[in-house]
Amino acid sequence: MFGDMFEEEEDVGFVSENKTMNGWKSRKKDTEPPPHRAASNLSGIKNQGGTCYLNSLLQTLLYTPEFRESLFALGPEELGNLSDKNKPESKVRVIPLELQRLFAQLLLADQLAASTSDLTDSFGWTSNEETSQHDVQELNRILFSALESSLVGTSGHDLINRLYHGIVVNKIVCEECGNISERQEDFLDLTVAVKGVRGLEEALCTFYVEEEHFDNDNLYHCGRCEKLVKATKSAKLRHLPTFLTISLLRFNFDFTKCERYKETGCYSFPIRLDMRPFCEQDNLPDSEYEYDLFSVIIHKGGCYGGHYHAYIKDIDQLGTWFSLDEQTAVVNSSKDSTNQDNLLKLGDPVEVLKAILVQVGPDGVLVDQLGQKLLEKVGVAWNKRYRKQHGPLRKFLESHPDVFLLKADGTRVAVKQTDHDFSGQQPNKSKIEKAQTENCKASTAHADKTERHSKIPTSEVYWFDFDDTQVRPIQEKDIEKQFEGKECAYMLFYRKSQLQRPAEARGNSRYKVPPDLLEEIANLDASLQKQRAEFDSATNNIEVHLHLGPEYKFENGALHPASSQKDSMLTIIIDRRKTVGDLRQAIFQLLEFWKGDMVITVAKQLPAGLHLYETFHEDHTSLYSLGITDGAILFVWNGNQVDGVEMHAGEEFEPMLLKILCPTLRSKSETEMVQFIEMERVFTRNTLLSSARDILALSTGISPDELTVYYKKNLENKGSTNWVAYDAEDGHKSLADLRLKDGDTILVSDQKCCNLSVLSSNGMPITVADRSWLQVKNYCGEKLSQTAGTTVTIPVTMETLISEIKANAIEKLKLKDEQGEYWHLRKTDWCYDAGEVLKDEEATLTDMKITNGETLIIMEGRLPPKGFLMLPVWLYQPPLNSENRGCFQEEQENIATKLCALSIESTARDFSLQQYMGTELECIGNVEISGEASLEDLKTQVLTLPVLQGLSVPSIEFLRVWLVENKCPVKILRNQQQQLSKFKLGPTAEIGIQLLQAEENLTSTELLLRLKMAVPGERMYYPAEELVWDISKECTIRTLKQKIIQHYLLPLEQIEIAKYFPDQFEWMPMTSWTQVSKKKKKKKLQNLQGAPYYLKDGDIIGVKNLLIDKNKDFSTVVDDIGKEKLRLEGNNKDKRHQATVQQSGDAPESHEKQKPYTRTRRPEVALSISVADFR
Repeated sequence: MFGDMFEEEEDVGFVSENKTMNGWKSRKKDTEPPPHRAASNLSGIKNQGGTCYLNSLLQTLLYTPEFRESLFALGPEELGNLSDKNKPESKVRVIPLELQRLFAQLLLADQLAASTSDLTDSFGWTSNEETSQHDVQELNRILFSALESSLVGTSGHDLINRLYHGIVVNKIVCEECGNISERQEDFLDLTVAVKGVRGLEEALCTFYVEEEHFDNDNLYHCGRCEKLVKATKSAKLRHLPTFLTISLLRFNFDFTKCERYKETGCYSFPIRLDMRPFCEQDNLPDSEYEYDLFSVIIHKGGCYGGHYHAYIKDIDQLGTWFSLDEQTAVVNSSKDSTNQDNLLKLGDPVEVLKAILVQVGPDGVLVDQLGQKLLEKVGVAWNKRYRKQHGPLRKFLESHPDVFLLKADGTRVAVKQTDHDFSGQQPNKSKIEKAQTENCKASTAHADKTERHSKIPTSEVYWFDFDDTQVRPIQEKDIEKQFEGKECAYMLFYRKSQLQRPAEARGNSRYKVPPDLLEEIANLDASLQKQRAEFDSATNNIEVHLHLGPEYKFENGALHPASSQKDSMLTIIIDRRKTVGDLRQAIFQLLEFWKGDMVITVAKQLPAGLHLYETFHEDHTSLYSLGITDGAILFVWNGNQVDGVEMHAGEEFEPMLLKILCPTLRSKSETEMVQFIEMERVFTRNTLLSSARDILALSTGISPDELTVYYKKNLENKGSTNWVAYDAEDGHKSLADLRLKDGDTILVSDQKCCNLSVLSSNGMPITVADRSWLQVKNYCGEKLSQTAGTTVTIPVTMETLISEIKANAIEKLKLKDEQGEYWHLRKTDWCYDAGEVLKDEEATLTDMKITNGETLIIMEGRLPPKGFLMLPVWLYQPPLNSENRGCFQEEQENIATKLCALSIESTARDFSLQQYMGTELECIGNVEISGEASLEDLKTQVLTLPVLQGLSVPSIEFLRVWLVENKCPVKILRNQQQQLSKFKLGPTAEIGIQLLQAEENLTSTELLLRLKMAVPGERMYYPAEELVWDISKECTIRTLKQKIIQHYLLPLEQIEIAKYFPDQFEWMPMTSWTQVSKKKKKKKLQNLQGAPYYLKDGDIIGVKNLLIDKNKDFSTVVDDIGKEKLRLEGNNKDKRHQATVQQSGDAPESHEKQKPYTRTRRPEVALSISVADFR
């Protein structure tokens, strides 16, 4: 089954061919075998790329004991043998056979997760189905259908119907003659609504308790009365299945946006469900109607993708449940310091770390992160509590290979699965022997299992989260977290409460598993055990590079090969579980010329050369515990001298290679320039700065008294560096204490050297090319400046202040001679228009995040002080009212003219949103006001503007303030006493002022709409009229219609209304329907401020009077013009893009590469399972 993965495996020993490094090839990395089961003792399922939906459903079916055992009851005499599936004319029922094999592996095989590849192959799926996600509700129906087709002619032909089949009956009762019309429907799962209901029971009540009445225009034709009559329609459950599957309609369609969306609101469902109120017969015992929840399939994500996992109840107690808070003694929820200290005193570091890793899971954690997790769980760091006694954390883990397993070249650590692990897993050898012997009894396995579960009360049943390969224990209360949100319940599975499991099935995963499958799983476990043993041996073989002391010399503070690298080093492969003595013996066998003592020392290759660190003294210590990993460098010598030089090993003698810069002055073309002499020097880490200064004085020829040493210092928030001289006190510090490291640069000079400010961050002289520059554009307008539109370039550094740039720009643009008195700078937005104001003029370019080459804009106007707002004020002209309809005919003729011009010159028309909505905005000045001022203060200050002073506004109550965006009013500012800061007006906010004919003080529950009555027989509307609507009680279509008929004095049933979307030139009819309920249950009211209408201030509502106009089309000639304009603009944009591509002369292939990236969704393909014909 597993091929010859380890055919190149050698004996666990020492291997060597020659002394050359090239004589050894890198070991082939073996594929890691499947890991053991996790602490829960339950197996997961591997995800093939997009099969999480399949995994969740399969786990649910597996832990439906009645389904699982019914499937196992079908033997080879009925289903056939998989070995015969490729034989011609053989009728092997592959799908149920593969499902049996998968279930047996999940129950018994000692592996973390099983694969579904064989099962999906039996489905006839290709890689497209395996990597594409589908709907689990659809899969449930298709899989049941495939199983029914596969089991035709066997004793399990009624397996699906026997367990999942139910009947719904629909009745229509004539209210005149009492005739009942019935229609019966079969179901395997119930689909219930989510939108508009609060939970499962309310949704079932809507379907199976409430009645629908046929009356008025919606009458029912009675077959007995032979006429249209009033009637009542209802639905009831006639037959309940043993297992009730409920699919939740989480996905709906938004007709406004023309896309699907997911319902993420709260939707509750009970653990125990009483179905009596929804059944046709209600006189049976209570046990016939009660169901217990045992599985919840959960969907996380949106309607175009996501992830499925399942919460499943372990009915037969096959898993090992443990609380994440109680599985280890180190996790103490109490914050009491006394208990914490007692816990630490008793805490064995092996058990502490083991408990933490068990909680993490079989994948383990990075070694570097384990210390942090220890600190989080225990409250004390490893170095503080354990390092003094047990050494570094990594070496401690390596010294316990029987407990901890280091993976990924020693970067990750996990608990090593053993026969007596915390997970309570049954020993592999015991399982294999029991499966291979013929006298293995289910009772024996049951006894072993019962012993493991002795700590769990038999009356309790626990839940697990099955998430592909991971299986974690959860609390029953965690199900409530799946009531709402992006991660929420999607399918519910209930079982009748009266179903009881036999005692021998409790904790017995071998219960009713066929003998042939027991034997197959035993062989699989034996193969896995062998594979793990071979892999364990392979992963412990490491490659070690031996550098030979007689072939080295000491030079410039480090070790270097005396002749060549080839002759000074050899490579061997050794098992890291071997000891230092074994390694020494192997080296003696390889180096026949060696005489005298042999010392092995850990070495490291540094920029300066090879350096020695720790020497191995104890021969019985394993290489693993000493931290020797793959590729380690070891130095073999006599332990005293190398090439006659006494060696100093250790970190304090580590050589450090530093770059030395020595600047000198040179005159050229009457300009002083700096030249540098660059050299490299090696010092040990423990060298004092005073000693290094003396050595540098000899190298540079500078007198020690005049030599100064500089280091580079990073400037905070400046993005640059500066050279700083060491103090006299630093002379007694070592280079390590001064935090110098390999490759650092220091600068030495005498006291007569030039100013070091000419040095850039990399130590080189600054040239003109190193300086930054900005462009500043005059944006003041021709009326204020003769240089309007002119752009100047200003050289800057990243530390230049905004005020300096403004002063330079004013001087270069000669704005001092202009009429303006105050100026300010702004950034440019994405379309090179005026953007964010640069208010802090004492900030640098770095502080304002302005980069080299950007363009700024200078504008006339004084910046408001901090905490103040500068608001442009527009005068908002209202639409035509009922008193000035004299221009109505003129407007109609203007539209007709535009429509004619459309076919002649489409590019010449200018049809803006403001023109259609009847709004005109005129700028009347600016207002500077404090953010702490109220809306009343703003209105008072606006009245001081010259334009409004001449209009004789009686008071501020005659003013309406709009928030203006893109030169269109979008929101009314309410509450006179509200502070402006509460409105969250940004630096680019603008307001519009509308003059009113009467006093107004709108509240937060009042909505201002604009009504347009359609002209009868014409595709036009009368001028708009304002309507103030109180929405404090309801904001529904029904209440809106009632308000409109009060305004126009029309009957309710004779009007139609629609909301206008001006940006799309579309009208959306506003309709609603109601359903009569016997119980008069309160419904969730529709809110027009939400989807799909999003009603807000200023929206246009079209009204049709059906008494005189039967045409329900709300569109106008103006809408035709707008839609045509949008269409032509789209076509012109495509043509311009095609012309640009043609002019560039690019090939089609390169043109495809130039297309901007757009996220595309895969085409949706129907899910199917291929089944042979067994009829």
